[in-house]
Amino acid sequence: MMKFKWQKIRPQHIILSLFLVIAFLVGALAVSLSPPESHATPQLAGNRTIINDQNAVADIAEEVGPAVIYIKTTYKAKEQGRAKNPFGDSFFGDFFGDFFPFQEQPQPGEGVGSGFIISPDGYTVTNYHVVDGAEKITVTLQGKDEYDAELKWADANLDLAIIKIKNAKNLPVAKMGDSDKTRVGEWVIAIGNPYQLDHTVTAGVLSAKGREISIPDSQGKARTYPNLMQTDAAINPGNSGGPLLNLNGEVIGINTAVNSQAQGIGFAIPINTIKDIVSELLDTGKVSRPYLGIYYQGLDEQLSEYLQLGDTRGVLIRSVVKDSSAAKAGLKAGDVIREINRQKIEKIEDVQKIVNRLKVGDEATFLVLRDGNLKTIKVKIGEKPQINN
Repeated sequence: MMKFKWQKIRPQHIILSLFLVIAFLVGALAVSLSPPESHATPQLAGNRTIINDQNAVADIAEEVGPAVIYIKTTYKAKEQGRAKNPFGDSFFGDFFGDFFPFQEQPQPGEGVGSGFIISPDGYTVTNYHVVDGAEKITVTLQGKDEYDAELKWADANLDLAIIKIKNAKNLPVAKMGDSDKTRVGEWVIAIGNPYQLDHTVTAGVLSAKGREISIPDSQGKARTYPNLMQTDAAINPGNSGGPLLNLNGEVIGINTAVNSQAQGIGFAIPINTIKDIVSELLDTGKVSRPYLGIYYQGLDEQLSEYLQLGDTRGVLIRSVVKDSSAAKAGLKAGDVIREINRQKIEKIEDVQKIVNRLKVGDEATFLVLRDGNLKTIKVKIGEKPQINN
């Protein structure tokens, strides 16, 4: 028989033992109440899945990055005027601060921006303000290969352009998504070349849709964007023309502007704005678009009061292009468009939607407010001039 050596139990031993027992019981209870460990994808109420892939952004950047290009442009020397923003987007400087002073001596200009390839032979989407007035366009791919490029299509009102990389083949392509199906709050990714830092990747959420803002262009004229996507993904000068992507790696927007006086407020043009144009250009080699030949802007209370209009309905014609279909029909600067083909015009987007549905040669009936009187004017829709390369 084994003999045990007994020791006298002192009070402090009893207290220590009780403490250990209580600690053990509390720990066991905590384990029993904890939910079982699960490696399943977390779920929200209503069985909505929370995206929990830490590599999602990295994978998308790796996949789409090669289709994003760095654009460098060269401009004519100007006798006097605002110096060209060395980061490419004079547009950013004009909208968000007078960062670049007037130059007294003629200054050759250079600028940079971004774009994304949409066909293996080098067709590329970017912003109009990135290539506006450029004498020479040079693009650099992610692998540092450099090519010359030429302008194939541009629309100042839309602030969109398509360039073609010369002597290119078998290039990586960015897939276009459907911006109409995007939802506020979904995750988005921006890729571009801010401050000449090529292929910078940032992420955020889609903060809002349908934003309307007006921004002075390089000539000081207001350019109104009627339907922008807002995001808090970091966008900076040089990002213009680059893609805004969803978590499927699809382009849902073209990064266009940022408010430098605030944090996390950037804007992108919805990709659906240019999808039909891209399809037509790739299929036929050209774009035949309806064309009025007017520059216009939306009305706010201040402008309406100044013009003594009584309300903010309609769109104001700022100027009319000489010899355009609008000029030939008799539309004038200062006219307020109230209806087109008996469809009411409340904002700029209404004009764009109606005109874009028309075909070259169609006749459209405009109801305009001129000098306090309503006037009906019939306009034969012209064809937007092709760009000469």
